[in-house]
Amino acid sequence: MAHYDLILRGGLLVDGSGGEPVQGDLAISDGLISAIGVIDGDGEREIDVTGRVITPGFVDIHTHYDGQAMWSERMNPSSAHGVTTVVLGNCGVGFAPCRAADHDLLINVMEGVEDIPGVVMAEGLDWDWESFPQYLDALDRRRRDIDIAAYLPHSPLRVFAMGARGAERASATKDDLALMRTLAREAIEAGALGFATSRTFIHRTASGLQIPSFDASNDELEAIAMGLSDAGGGILQAVLDVPQRSWAEEIGALREVARRSGRPVTFTFAAPNGGPPIWQPVFDMLDDAKARGESLSAQIFPRPIGMIVGLELSTHPFAQCPGFQPIAALPLAEKLAAMRDPVLRARLLSEAPIEGHPLAAMGRAWAWMFPLSDPPNYSPSADDSVAARAARLQVSPEEVVYDLLLEEDGHAMLYVALGNFHDGKLDVVRDMILHPGTILGLGDGGAHYGAICDASYPTFMLAYWTRDRGHDRIPLALAIRMLAHDPARVVGLADRGLLAVGYKADVNVIDLDRLTLCKPMLSYDLPAGGRRLDQRAEGYDLTIVSGEIIAEHGVPTAALPGRLVRGAQSAPSVVGVAA
Repeated sequence: MAHYDLILRGGLLVDGSGGEPVQGDLAISDGLISAIGVIDGDGEREIDVTGRVITPGFVDIHTHYDGQAMWSERMNPSSAHGVTTVVLGNCGVGFAPCRAADHDLLINVMEGVEDIPGVVMAEGLDWDWESFPQYLDALDRRRRDIDIAAYLPHSPLRVFAMGARGAERASATKDDLALMRTLAREAIEAGALGFATSRTFIHRTASGLQIPSFDASNDELEAIAMGLSDAGGGILQAVLDVPQRSWAEEIGALREVARRSGRPVTFTFAAPNGGPPIWQPVFDMLDDAKARGESLSAQIFPRPIGMIVGLELSTHPFAQCPGFQPIAALPLAEKLAAMRDPVLRARLLSEAPIEGHPLAAMGRAWAWMFPLSDPPNYSPSADDSVAARAARLQVSPEEVVYDLLLEEDGHAMLYVALGNFHDGKLDVVRDMILHPGTILGLGDGGAHYGAICDASYPTFMLAYWTRDRGHDRIPLALAIRMLAHDPARVVGLADRGLLAVGYKADVNVIDLDRLTLCKPMLSYDLPAGGRRLDQRAEGYDLTIVSGEIIAEHGVPTAALPGRLVRGAQSAPSVVGVAA
């Protein structure tokens, strides 16, 4: 009789293929799935999971754990939501390659783009690397709860190759292009999963400047993509400059780079909250690319692209007002007392904010701003918006939001739906989810510590789209495929994302009936005592990485089986899919 390390008995197997779920057992040995179905053998440990759903571990291909993977063993919030593999280095920002003289420059970039306090990075990073291969080696030396893989980020690459000219966004010379191509090849050969870039105007340094990659030429992107081609692997990830430029212009340029290099491409895609259906031309371009045999995918997010504002967070509607500056750095209790002063209240209500980061300006979108409840409602009614409340009370939106910020002794949070909430509904998001050219991602874990907490999207995907939505729900089997199998395949990780014999034993056991998102909370556990938004969930009975249980009923265990994944991974040769 066969003996296994672990057997999960009697669960509903949702294998990640999109096929119908089946009742059965799953056995694990030596970090791999070793049997599926009705299993006669015994296990070192056996767990009855009757009434639970067994799924592959989820894969988030858009995160920013570049720093957190260095200073922490836990890749949370992601690992608290069933994610067992994350990809970092997105948006073309990161910490390698980097010479010692440029440490502060890259910290400035990350602080501005990803809202990671500079003091956190200064204390948390030991910089025991210079080249990108050395950075991968540094990641490899550390242990963590889940697997990580890394893109080569464009901004550090540009500065490394061009020095100050790269930081100042000068045009790359032929020699610059040749060097970046060589460095890209070396990065892929060392284990980079691909190359990432950003062209969006929103991405600014902490000093307010455009990041080094912002207006890099198509020739530069092509040269780097050819470096991937020289190495025979890697995907290109891009954040495009929409709406400053059109989707047709940006995607057209990206497709041309992909055609010339032969490398697959994935880009960030979101719908606006109002206006014409600009997503349809993107769907058409994805369809055309597929018809032509091009590997082009759009990364989407299954709920509104959201920002959280509050007095303890990175921004709020009065953060840029001149009258707020004298109290901005005060402890919360003192800040709260000052804001209760009628004189300061009157001043702040009458002041216009000074120009700052574009996201700060978006923090005054009254029609798309809502009190964040517990549990959080990510599909709120328009009647609950700050604008609607102000209209009912016949006061200004500033008055309404001022009072809301003071609630809960100043701990109140407000949710701003920046996109993906067209006409106050998620119907367009459903169309995006169901389009064959899209892929789930954009959790952004490890970044935006004081403004965004989107790494919980797998839990929302399951709780809302497969269970709670009143109409047009998405089948559970499809949702699991989109959370596990599909993103893994897009980035070349073919050894995971399926419950099949020989596949990596990254597994979730979920109580779907009890699955609930908790309200985001502040944790002060970053280096230098820095704060970050964190978010838990209820309903994950087990999360397993490489056959080891990393969390039981939401409580982390001592197991740290997570490793650096170097480059694309092949599917196992022995496959038995649950049926």
